[in-house]
Amino acid sequence: MSDGAKSRMQTALITGAARRIGASISRTLHGRGCRVLLHYHGSAGQAAELAADLNSQRPDSAIILQADLAAAGGPAGLAAEVREHADRLDILVNNASRFYPTTPGEVTAEIWSDLMGSNVRGAYFLTQALLPELRLAQGCVINIIDVHAERPMPNHSVYCMAKAGLAMMTRSLALDLGPEIRVNGVSPGAILWPEQEPTPAVQAGILKRVALKRMGDPGDIAGAVAYLALDAPYVTGQILAVDGGRSLNI
Repeated sequence: MSDGAKSRMQTALITGAARRIGASISRTLHGRGCRVLLHYHGSAGQAAELAADLNSQRPDSAIILQADLAAAGGPAGLAAEVREHADRLDILVNNASRFYPTTPGEVTAEIWSDLMGSNVRGAYFLTQALLPELRLAQGCVINIIDVHAERPMPNHSVYCMAKAGLAMMTRSLALDLGPEIRVNGVSPGAILWPEQEPTPAVQAGILKRVALKRMGDPGDIAGAVAYLALDAPYVTGQILAVDGGRSLNI
């Protein structure tokens, strides 16, 4: 990529951008000079507040876009919205995810479709729909995976399988889409507790298995995304574990 291309303002689409890790990624990329397209599914108020804050810092630098990426037409609809509101796309961050337990014997086809759709199918078809824009910009895709793509979590088998699929999608597409498009992943560990927080005893047990013996921060994930998107032009097909050492065999 030429120095002139690098100097232009880059545009980033972040899925699941309204809150938690997605909001931190959005703020970090915006702070690095990107124009951000903030996707949300149901968090309309939080998405609007985030966009208003970012636009107050730099006018016309944030736009909100709504879609259900688990729905059959969701990825194509979001891609069409991107084309309507942006004349380029340099960075796609597939962060949107649904997370809840799945007990063997109780999983329905609807649960399977929801978790697979929101965690891997939606990301795949959104990436595919935006290939022309990403190729034109010689852009990159960053998938937000999970330590549990490799280390199963009890009673979350469908979620873990979906994230494992996203990890293989990262490596496979890096092979298929180079040299025009780089594809990488970030794999968080204990960054934020789920909204239905585990008990203190469970939390302590999780942190006991983390080499650094403490929680991470959404900014740790956002910094890794910014590195892969903006500072690593010769990195592709890699999954960066940001987990305090949780993925070590300890």
